Amino acid sequence: MSTLTLAARDTTTMLRRNLLHARRYPSLTLNLLLTPVMLLLLFVYVFGDTMSAGMGGTSRADYIAYLVPGLLLMTIGSTTIGTAVSVSTDMSEGIIARFRTMAIHRGSVITGHVIGSVIQSVASVLLVGAVGLAIGFRSTDATWIEWLAALGLLILFATALTWIAVGMGLVSPNAEAASNNAMPLIFLPLISSAFVPVDQMPGWFQPIAQYQPFTPAIETLRGLLLGTEIGPNGWLTLAWSLALTTLGYFWSKSLFNRDPK
Repeated sequence: MSTLTLAARDTTTMLRRNLLHARRYPSLTLNLLLTPVMLLLLFVYVFGDTMSAGMGGTSRADYIAYLVPGLLLMTIGSTTIGTAVSVSTDMSEGIIARFRTMAIHRGSVITGHVIGSVIQSVASVLLVGAVGLAIGFRSTDATWIEWLAALGLLILFATALTWIAVGMGLVSPNAEAASNNAMPLIFLPLISSAFVPVDQMPGWFQPIAQYQPFTPAIETLRGLLLGTEIGPNGWLTLAWSLALTTLGYFWSKSLFNRDPK
């Protein structure tokens, strides 16, 4: 059996393990998923009319269309916090030490976490998207190619954030620290264009909001689903995603392969 075949087999085993854990202990995923759902409902039904008027819209439906793409990206950030907690828990409870003594492909442990987290992120996005559709979000102009491109963007961005979350989990001494270390994955969407356009923010703050990872991804997703101008945001999203994936992968690999003390 080749090395590649062994790696695929062991990764599949680890993926199954992580998905079973997520099914048996869904409370963490559900708690993290509630954040974007509650924000979606809050900003639509409490602030929707005011926010729409402030942005030049004519109805709450205009703001729903603006808000949902940002909340979909925020959902990915929220879900990957669970990955950091799960990885840190594995490291602190000793199961990783047991895996190190077994004849399994070493990289399959964290790769299984990444694939499992991406699957959970996509499932969470579909759930939040369903809530958005239920309250009035519509994308009537998007073609099936644009829908596929939007799904690909979400998967690519989820992969990038998941590798970063794995590194945060590996560097954290316990699950509580991992949850705190991964908080920027929820905080960054709050200071992006998810809720208001960048040009309505204070001038000194606009470059921070414009060039952080979430804003280009949100604007690209809006362009694909709503037909707005994408401009350079597509390339910025691709660059951020590849950069974060590469950084997260090598950071996680270095931490995982480090000899335990």
